Amino acid sequence: MSSKVIKTTEELVEPILQKQGLELVDIEYVKEGKNWFLRVYIDKDGGVDINECGIVSEQLSEKLDQANPIEDAYFLEVSSPGVERPLKSKDDFQKHLGSNVYIKLYEPLDGQKEYEGTLKTFDGETATIEYKVKTRTKTAEIPYKKIAKARLAVTL
Repeated sequence: MSSKVIKTTEELVEPILQKQGLELVDIEYVKEGKNWFLRVYIDKDGGVDINECGIVSEQLSEKLDQANPIEDAYFLEVSSPGVERPLKSKDDFQKHLGSNVYIKLYEPLDGQKEYEGTLKTFDGETATIEYKVKTRTKTAEIPYKKIAKARLAVTL
C-alpha cells in the first residue's frame, strides 16, 4: 500500500515540480500515532521557500483528490529536506562532492557501519570519504550498493 501511494504521488508531483523548476528529494507515507502523513520533500539550488512549498502543496492536493490513491484521512506536508538532506540517488552523490556527509551501511566495512566525513569522489559505484579518527585522517572506499542511508551532515 505504502509503495503504491509513494509511486502515485511521485507521478502526480513530478510535472508540478518541473513547471516550478524544483526537484523531488523524497516522499514518505508514514503513520505517526493515529495519523497518516504524506510528506513530499522538494528542493532547488539555493533552497526552497514557504511560498514554493505552498504552491506545490495546493496543486498536488488537487491532483491527489482527483486520483484518490489514499482512502483514509491523511495530512499532506510539502517542505524542504533541510540542511541534512538525504542523498537518495547516484546523482545526489555526484552533486554533493566536497560536502560533509553521513553514511550508514547495511553491513560493516573494516569493522565500521557508520562514517561521517568529506565526500571526495564518486564514480557511480564507489563513494570515497575522508574522515578523522582522533587526529589522523583516513579514507574509506564505500561500495554504493552497501549504503543503507546517506545524508548531508552539518559540521559545527
